[in-house]
Amino acid sequence: MNLNYYDTFITVSPDSTAEVGMIPQERKGGPSKHGIEFELISGSPYTYTQEDVLFEVHVRHKGLEQEVLEERREQLREEFFSRSHACMRASALPKKYGWGLHFDKEGKVALYGVESPEYRALAANATGDLKVVPGMRSSRGK
Repeated sequence: MNLNYYDTFITVSPDSTAEVGMIPQERKGGPSKHGIEFELISGSPYTYTQEDVLFEVHVRHKGLEQEVLEERREQLREEFFSRSHACMRASALPKKYGWGLHFDKEGKVALYGVESPEYRALAANATGDLKVVPGMRSSRGK
């Protein structure tokens, strides 16, 4: 099963009120899942695929010990992907925080703030090379 996007740009959700890309705030108990997503992708653009991000967010959010992770990474990854998971269109980054997600031809992702010229260029898709899809709406309303 391959959950990755290729040559795709996920725009900010149609019902998002974000006017700029914002850094997600941490929770009192530690980083939130969307905070970890932001940290991973913004810290290493075009390094991770969607599957890599989903799995890394899972292990970091769970706080798995490094030794356990090193010994059982493939088994944990296989177990993780044996269940269904929401794709990055459902992430709070495009829904709430104003970030577009660009996946290159290798499926690696980078973030672009809704206010940036790069975001506008990717969303316009002037070359026709990208599949442009919106982030999922936060509500089921109109």
